Amino acid sequence: MVNYDGLAREYAQHRGALPAVTEALLEGSSLSRDSRVLELGCGTGNYIRAINDAVGCACWGIDRSEDMLGHARLRAGDVAFARGDATQLDFADGSFDLVFSVDVIHHIDAKANFYKQAYRVLGPGGRLCTMTHSEELIRVSPLLSRYFPETVPVNIARYPTVDAHREWMTRAGFREFSKTVVSQPVSVTDSGCYASKADSTLHMIPQDAFERGLTRLERDLASGPITGLRRYLGLWGTKAAAGPGTRAPR
Repeated sequence: MVNYDGLAREYAQHRGALPAVTEALLEGSSLSRDSRVLELGCGTGNYIRAINDAVGCACWGIDRSEDMLGHARLRAGDVAFARGDATQLDFADGSFDLVFSVDVIHHIDAKANFYKQAYRVLGPGGRLCTMTHSEELIRVSPLLSRYFPETVPVNIARYPTVDAHREWMTRAGFREFSKTVVSQPVSVTDSGCYASKADSTLHMIPQDAFERGLTRLERDLASGPITGLRRYLGLWGTKAAAGPGTRAPR
């Protein structure tokens, strides 16, 4: 198992919010300043801060790693960060208008509970978004699949299928299931993110495979930036609108 407390400094240094992902979250949720938003597995807080900066609404982020949260709190702004388990949320029913996660679901053991809890804390008409990866996207990742091909079968095994997500979300009560691919142009100019293994999968391949890939990557970077598209799969679900006896979000 990867020690995310040990990776917090590398994540804070090398990983940020992709603008296209933030934009997709905003477009899919119709937030206002009165909205309440929760990020599950917020890590160092990049995405929930981006939402807060864009909308100015009340925002919370939870994560299991206290070291990750320590970095998040350094730039917290108006975001409330707390240690928590996404499968056992310490929030009241109907508390939020948007619950989301980015590249987190494959770290969760009790994935059905993850979706049940997200459904519970959403208010009527609230939306859930899980930003994740599919097998297709894993195979065409601009750097990992090219320079560290040993990560491909590891990630395919780690990430649930779209059908599995659909089943968990449907059983939890979500409706209007939809999916979209979010693309962000990237230009990699140095190997720092990969050399420091600020991607959990790089801890799961043999060291000699990692070193071969890093050598090839640094050799190609010596000739100039490596460009490509970083893609995420966005999976959306909606909680049923308020009816008789149903409490609206606070």
